[in-house]
This record gives sequence, structure tokens and C-alpha cells, in this order.
Amino acid sequence: MHTGTGKPLLPEPARRTAAWCVVALLVTGVAAVGIWLCIVFKTAVTPLLLALLGTALLGPVHGWLIRRRVSRALAAILTCVALIAVVGGAGYIVVKTLIDTGDQIVDSVRAAGDWIKDHFGITAADDLGSAAGSLKDLVSKWGASAATGVLAGLSVLGSLLATSVLALLLTFFFLKDSDRAAGLAHSIAPGRAGETLEAMGRRAFRAVEGFMRGTTLIALIDSICITVGLLILKVPGAVGLGSLVFVGAYIPYLGAAISGAVAVLVALADRGWVTALWVLGVILAVQQLEGHILQPMIQSRTVQMHPAMVMLAITAGASVAGILGMLLAVPVTAAAFGVVGELRTRYSAGEGPSTPSGGSRETSAEGS
Repeated sequence: MHTGTGKPLLPEPARRTAAWCVVALLVTGVAAVGIWLCIVFKTAVTPLLLALLGTALLGPVHGWLIRRRVSRALAAILTCVALIAVVGGAGYIVVKTLIDTGDQIVDSVRAAGDWIKDHFGITAADDLGSAAGSLKDLVSKWGASAATGVLAGLSVLGSLLATSVLALLLTFFFLKDSDRAAGLAHSIAPGRAGETLEAMGRRAFRAVEGFMRGTTLIALIDSICITVGLLILKVPGAVGLGSLVFVGAYIPYLGAAISGAVAVLVALADRGWVTALWVLGVILAVQQLEGHILQPMIQSRTVQMHPAMVMLAITAGASVAGILGMLLAVPVTAAAFGVVGELRTRYSAGEGPSTPSGGSRETSAEGS
């Protein structure tokens, strides 16, 4: 836009700012529409995302079987069977330990709230004890009236079972046909655009791979170390608290803080403030081990995000899909950062798209 004298109506900085604002609005609009579509079609999107996470986690097992000259279909079947065995066994252990020690943990948290209120006069501690008592009462009432709500329970169970079965089937097909992913990218966008799409997919999948494998290994190490420490200190419900640590590790920062706080409160109520301080020391030591040794060694090749960005992603995921959104927020954000990083690398300094990194057109699940 120019004035009658031929000079621009707006100065160059203003025009650049306006252009970036337009780009930001377009990107925000596209993201909002994408999130809305995911919410509308959540019954299909949730199994798809879970299957992608499972494929990223199980890719090395599938690749190892193929290298042993097992057919792709049979390797995918064996991998899925192993997934069912591991997840089912781990889920059984976690649920059983939490059920066995749940009342004890809730009672200890309520007692800790009362102790804090009596010694420090903090009214919020009374709310903590009341919340724990209400949770226990709610569980008791739900168990007593389970017969009246059997239809609702069956509906939830059926939905969960259907989602799990669909995610398992999608995982099987993703593993079995992973060698066709590059061809699919080139059929959707032939030529250089296909190469760019393939490179973006590789980068995003590597980020999800690194998050899933690294987080699982770190969660296992953290839970074992903290469980051993709680057992040595004779804290009640040590195995259940260790299970909470393992599950909470999939929600970075927030999950570790919540599970650690519960362990400290249980130790405070049952063993006193000295043992509680020892438990706090064990948790802090494990967190330092994770932050300075485990994460740099295990997740050094993945997309690294600032803790503030991780917390924002978790908050956004919780607002969109609750607990499931909190679990999926970080890997989805890591994949998005991987795509942005690939685009920035390929188009830096005004360069056009180049050949995709990685050489061959097999997915990274095969190369692992």
C-alpha cells in the first residue's frame, strides 16, 4: 500500500510486524481447527496416537526379529503379544499394589494433613486431610453401590477395551507395514515435496521414539531406586508408592513432584519427620541422578524442550483431554518440535529442500 507520492503508507518495521501477525493468526487458526477435529474424532484419534507411541517403543524389538529372518507379519504378531504380556503384567502389578496399599496410603496422607495442621497451624493441611478422607469415602461408597452403576461401569469398560483393541491392531499394522511409510509420503507429495515430507516424518518419529524409550527406562530406574529406599526406611506401601513413581514419570516434572510429595507425606504420618526428611533426600537424590546423568545419557538424541514449554504442553493437554491429554502432550509436542527443527534446518539461509536425512527410505523403527 502506497501514498500518492509513491512512498509506502507504513514503514518497513510495521509492515514486517503485520506480516508476522497474519502468519501467527493463520497458524493459530489451523492449530485450533486441528485440535477441534481431534476432539470431535477422539474415538479414532486416541487409538491412533496410542498406536504410534507403541510403535515407537516396540520398533527395536520388531527390527531385531526381522534381522533374525522372521517374516514381517509374524514379527509384528510376536511383538504385539510381547506388548500384551508386558503391559498386562505391569498393569496387574501396579493396580494390585495400589489396591492393596491404597487405604494405607490415603490414611497416611490424611494423618499427615492433621499433623501439619497441629504443628504449624496451616489450614490448607486440613483441606488435604479432608480431601484424602473424602477420596476414601468416595471409593467405599462406589464399591457399595457398584451394582447400581453396573451399566455405566460396563460402558466405560467397553469403551476402554475397544480403544485398547483398536490401538493394538493399529500397532500391528504400523509395525508390519513400516517399510511402506516412505513410499506413502512420496505418493502423497511426489518429488522434492515428498522428500521433505519424509524427512519431517522421520524427525517427528525419532523424537517420539526417544521420548517413549528414554522415559520408560528412566521411569523404571527411578521407581526401583525409590522403592528400594522406601523399603529400607520401612515406609508403608513402598511398592505402591514406587508404582506411582513409575506411572507418574510419563508426565514430566508434574508426575514426579506429585508422587514424591505423596511418599514424603506417607513417611511423615507413619514414621515421623526424621524419616520423612530421609525420604525427601532419597527422592531428591534420584531426581538429581535423573536430571544430570540419566536424561543426558538416555535422551541426548531426542528433541530437548525447556521445562516451561513442557509444563505449558502438559497444561494444554490436560485442558483438552484430561489425564490422557497430559500423557500424550509431551510426545506430541516433541514431534511438533522435531518437524519445526527439520524445516528450519532444510530451509535455513534461504536454501531449498535437500535430500532427506537418513539415506534409506525405511522408517526409523526398522533402523533401530
